[in-house]
Amino acid sequence: MWIRVLGSAAGGGFPQWNCDCPCCRAVRDGSRPCRPRTQSSVAVSADRRHWFLLNASPDVLTQIEAFPALRPRAGRTTPLQGVLLTDAELDHTLGLLLLREGRGVDVHCTEAVRSTLADGTAILRTLEAYCPVRWHPVVPDAEATLTDGLSFRAFDVPTSKPARFGSSTEKGRVVGYRLTDERTGRTAVHLPVVQALTPVRDQLEGCSCLLVDGTCWSDDELIALGLAQKTSRDMGHLPIDGPSGSLVQLAPLPIPRKIYIHVNNTNPVLLDDSRERRIVEDHGMEVAVDGMEIQI
Repeated sequence: MWIRVLGSAAGGGFPQWNCDCPCCRAVRDGSRPCRPRTQSSVAVSADRRHWFLLNASPDVLTQIEAFPALRPRAGRTTPLQGVLLTDAELDHTLGLLLLREGRGVDVHCTEAVRSTLADGTAILRTLEAYCPVRWHPVVPDAEATLTDGLSFRAFDVPTSKPARFGSSTEKGRVVGYRLTDERTGRTAVHLPVVQALTPVRDQLEGCSCLLVDGTCWSDDELIALGLAQKTSRDMGHLPIDGPSGSLVQLAPLPIPRKIYIHVNNTNPVLLDDSRERRIVEDHGMEVAVDGMEIQI
């Protein structure tokens, strides 16, 4: 199984268009070592010929062009086979609209996500006006086959973040994916949004690679910068740092590769020379960057 990190930043990308925080300032003026990043999305394949997206970011066109394996072949034949959605957030779904020129889009998501995209944001209904949309229901805890050699199991990721559309109590509103290479039996877990690890800890057992929510370094990150009044947890994201943060919980786990993804523009781990980046790496974890390739 091959994984390509198409985009590694949280919503808004890095730098964010309307932000002059220290990290965004550094990537713009080159005052500290760091790399721009597009909004979070991952491509996965069992054979490097048929690819599936995990979330479709608003930067999907740039991401496809940056990855030759996803570019079209003869005529308008594309190696892109479908999109798996973790939730209905705009930064994970707006890219669907940019795929409208295709002969159809295969969308794998839960009923809760489909309902929000159809009746809340209307993204699916808009997309259907341009091309066929084939919905593949994702049922948490049920095994499903994507293509020869590649299967997945979605799992519910509980969140208390208020829903902008639909019900906040619906199961399947946020899911993670455990992907399995059926030839080797090895697995990767994609978990870009998680508010607490305890409810999903069993889903991480035995995996070879974990791509996990690295949105904020500290719970009060945005408050301390004067950019918002919400904590990281208020926004549905477990912070990296702190006595109950993700780093202290994940570092001891015997997972060969543990990679933070969906990193917010305010997070100092984006700066290559930061103390926070050094702490993450000293604990055996990595910070995703656009273009990172992983073979499981």
